[in-house]
Amino acid sequence: MPVTEPYIDAHSHIWTPDVAHYPLAAGYKVADMQPPSFTSEELLKICQPVGVGRVNLIQMSYYAFDNRYMLDMIKLYPDRFVGTAIVDPLGPDPAKEMAALLPQGVRAFRIQPKYSKQPIATWLQPEGYNAMFAAAAESGQALSCLIDPAGFAEIDRMCTKFPNTPVIIDHIGRVGVDGTVRNEDVDALCALAKHPRLYIKVGAFYALGKKTPPYDDLAPLVKRVVAAYGAKRCMWESDCPFQVVSQTYADSLNLVKNRLDFLTANDRDWMLAKTAENLLFRK
Repeated sequence: MPVTEPYIDAHSHIWTPDVAHYPLAAGYKVADMQPPSFTSEELLKICQPVGVGRVNLIQMSYYAFDNRYMLDMIKLYPDRFVGTAIVDPLGPDPAKEMAALLPQGVRAFRIQPKYSKQPIATWLQPEGYNAMFAAAAESGQALSCLIDPAGFAEIDRMCTKFPNTPVIIDHIGRVGVDGTVRNEDVDALCALAKHPRLYIKVGAFYALGKKTPPYDDLAPLVKRVVAAYGAKRCMWESDCPFQVVSQTYADSLNLVKNRLDFLTANDRDWMLAKTAENLLFRK
C-alpha cells in the first residue's frame, strides 16, 4: 500500500524476541531487551496513527554488527523503512561493507566512541573511520554520530578533512542529558554549523533537560540549533522505543509539530519530513 502519512521519523530502533533467527551479540542476554519486543509492526502501530509513515531504522546495539533483522524489515517494508547500519570501523574493510549495504536500503551508519576503542579526544582517529568518511563522501551515505559534547572536537576535525561527507549528530548532541542544558555545550554544537554537510537530529526529548512532556524547557535549545543550522539541516526523531516507555510518541512529535512558535510552517515541513527525505530516503 502507498505511504500516505506525511511525516518521517529520522531515528527509531526495532528488535524482535525471536532470538533463534536473530541471535543477540556477545555480552547481551534476552533480559537486556527492554521492552522485550519492539518489532517493525509494533513501531508502525504507534507511529502511523499520528501521521508518521516512514522511518529511518537505527541498528540496535543488541545485535552489534549483525544488521540482518533491520535489513529484513527494510526488505519487507521498502516504502516505509531505510536503515542506519553499524559496521566495525576496526574491521578489515568497513568501506566495502558500506558499499554492499547501500542497495539493501542502508543510507547511514552509526558511529560512536565505543566502536573505535579510543579515548573520546581521539575517537575518530582509527584508519577505519578515515576510510568510512572517504567512502561516505562518494556514496552519499551519512555517518550518524552518537556522542556527547566531549566528542564534538573530533567531528569538527573530520568534517574539515572530509567536507563532502554527510554527517549527522543524533539527539541534539545529547546536550542536557544530565538534566542541565549548558550554554557552553549549546555554543559548541552551534559552532559546528559552519560545516555545510552536517545535520542535526532534533529529538530524544524524553532524555534531555527536564525529560518531561511537553518538553517546553527544550524550546530555547531547539531555537538555537535551528537558527544555527537552518531547518533544512534539522530532522525530527523519536528515538523509539525509549520515547514510549513512560511517555508517548505523540509527546515527541507535538513539540516540533505544535509547540515551537518560532518555527514557520516551512520549517516544520523540513524538520518533520523534507530533510530526512532528501538525505535518507533519496532513490
